Amino acid sequence: MADVVVANLKRPKAAGSKRASTVREKRMRTADGKLVKVLALDANSATFIDDLTTVFEKNVAKARRENRQLLGSPDGVRAKT
Repeated sequence: MADVVVANLKRPKAAGSKRASTVREKRMRTADGKLVKVLALDANSATFIDDLTTVFEKNVAKARRENRQLLGSPDGVRAKT
C-alpha cells in the first residue's frame, strides 16, 4: 500500500521580500466615457525604482496581451523573411 505524504508545494516567501509599494491604481473615465486603469507613482518614495519596474512590467504585459489578441503574436506583426 502507498504512503500518503502531505506537503506544501508553494515556495516560502523570504522575510520582507515584498516592500510596501507606493503605486496607486485608479479607475477613471475618458472623455468618451470608457473606463481606464491609471497607475500613479510617487517620485519621492523610497521604493521608486521598484515601483517603476512594477508599472513597466504591467504595461508590457498589457501590450503583449493586446498584441496577441489583435495580431496573433505577442511581439506584434512578424517581419517577412
